[in-house]
Amino acid sequence: MDSEGELARSDRGDPGDDPPLPNDTTAIRNGLIEWYRQDHREFPWRRTEDAYEILVSEVMSQQTQLDRVVPAWRDFLAEWPTVEDLADADQSDVVTFWSDHSLGYNNRARYLQEAAQQVVSEYDGEFPRTPERLQELMGVGPYTANAVASFAFNTGDAVVETNVKRVLHRAFGVPDRDDAFETTAQTLMPDGDSRVWNNAIMELGAVACGTTPRCDEEGCPWREWCGAYETGDFTAPDVPTQPTFEGSRRQFRGRIVRTLGEYDALEIDDLGHRIRVDYTPEGEYGREWLAGLLADLAEDGIVEIDEESDPVVARLRG
Repeated sequence: MDSEGELARSDRGDPGDDPPLPNDTTAIRNGLIEWYRQDHREFPWRRTEDAYEILVSEVMSQQTQLDRVVPAWRDFLAEWPTVEDLADADQSDVVTFWSDHSLGYNNRARYLQEAAQQVVSEYDGEFPRTPERLQELMGVGPYTANAVASFAFNTGDAVVETNVKRVLHRAFGVPDRDDAFETTAQTLMPDGDSRVWNNAIMELGAVACGTTPRCDEEGCPWREWCGAYETGDFTAPDVPTQPTFEGSRRQFRGRIVRTLGEYDALEIDDLGHRIRVDYTPEGEYGREWLAGLLADLAEDGIVEIDEESDPVVARLRG
């Protein structure tokens, strides 16, 4: 390896040092972008610059595999093709759609609709164009705001997520610290090119530099500079594990939403028996357990509970 691409290997991973990088960052950038442009996974939201369509894909992709997101994304846009359509929709229909497609926490559906309503009422139907302004939308945090700014408007910063951290740690020995990852990612990203760069580096982490690396099989463009490839040490930052879904409160919240979506309203015991075969009003999984789930959903603005009726009745918010 020539001196231009040589890493300062003696301090790889030292948390007290600045993230080490090769000198030839131009070659690193060009290599990754060319690799991405030659061949990458096709997802429909990568073929659009519509901020609404991209926001929907980003919210759906949170903790959901992308292959499962594709049909849900297409169905969602068929039902509500514009931000105005979503803003005007019945909230219970949006939440029921979310639950029927197993897209995770149902409050994301509510936040997504509220963000659409903000875009229509506060921005005349035009999305803000910067990460800072996009974070003013309901439920849009820093990562999602940056993704929408990057992929819709090409105005984002360098993305830092699990795949990117793994790539930077392995390739350049970046310490496992958020500030170090952010500094290195921003240094590497070409100015004004967040759209292709962020797609490319996330694709590299997902396809070539996954938990089990496929460096040669996927033709990783950074093998020349990669410390892990040179040493065979593919240690990566810890990835948080997701709690088991089966039997979880999240699973039963989803069942509540789907069940209430089929009915105008249900008495609490009727609802309990419909979502759990071992529901017994006074048992471990009875009224107290169900009331806790309903309280969570009510706090999220998804469910209404009529406690003045006898017995208590629950329904989706309209």
